[in-house]
Amino acid sequence: MLYDQISANKYKTWFLISLFSVVIILLGYAFGLWMGDAFSGIFLAVIISTVMTLVGYFQGDSVALAASGAKPIEKQDNPELFRLVENLAITAGLPTPKIYVIQDSAMNAFATGRDPKHASVAVTTGLLQALDRQELEGVLAHELSHIGNYDIRVMTIVVVLVGVVLLLSDMMTRSFFFGRGSRDNDNNSSAGIILIVGIVLAILSPIFAQLIKLAVSRQREYLADASGCLLTRYPDGLIRALEKISVQDQPMSKANHATAHLFLANPFDPHVTKKFEQMFSTHPPIEERIARLKKAGL
Repeated sequence: MLYDQISANKYKTWFLISLFSVVIILLGYAFGLWMGDAFSGIFLAVIISTVMTLVGYFQGDSVALAASGAKPIEKQDNPELFRLVENLAITAGLPTPKIYVIQDSAMNAFATGRDPKHASVAVTTGLLQALDRQELEGVLAHELSHIGNYDIRVMTIVVVLVGVVLLLSDMMTRSFFFGRGSRDNDNNSSAGIILIVGIVLAILSPIFAQLIKLAVSRQREYLADASGCLLTRYPDGLIRALEKISVQDQPMSKANHATAHLFLANPFDPHVTKKFEQMFSTHPPIEERIARLKKAGL
């Protein structure tokens, strides 16, 4: 059932975010240990992650919209699009988000913002031209589900945490290779072990963080698919839209890795069929998403 899928995806997402916390604490601990004060290292990691999270929380949506070339529109510019968004928002019990359009022939869309009161939905001109009303409604319901499920906040936090891990690992690497650590470490036979463990953490943690981000993003897409179908009570709309996107399989002209996780489909490779690509994609394969929707009951 779709309700079971929603519950399972929420659990998996928060479990993966908890792993982020463990990685950051380990990095801070190892860095602090090398410098002579393990708890100061943890404190530094927490401070950095808090500051970066606050900046991303309040400014992340503006950056995402600007990076994708999204432009705000008014109701008179596209009355049908506004009516669909307003009706779905009322049904979902959400404030109507701001609406943006991206001049791009690729079919895609995304939602962003720190909460439902400060949310925005952006769609490409290619999507508006290629989909019929029911298909567009399915896509918009998917994006509104991201808003209602607070996926937009979760993914902002996840992306910031990846940045924290990259920053800490870089600091550690520079310290290990260009610094000497504390005097205690110089006179301690365990210094070599600390150095080796720290270097391994510094090298592997960014890779691990990226994999966690990808896993969280994929779970969020499954969740929004399921929630969107519950909102419209018509899975075929979203299914047909996904099928059209997979057939077109066109990358976006302004695709970038910083915002790729936000989109309905992978902006670099919407189809994502190769096994190697699937491992490092922000989105699950479209065939898998369609199969899940067809199997799930409403």
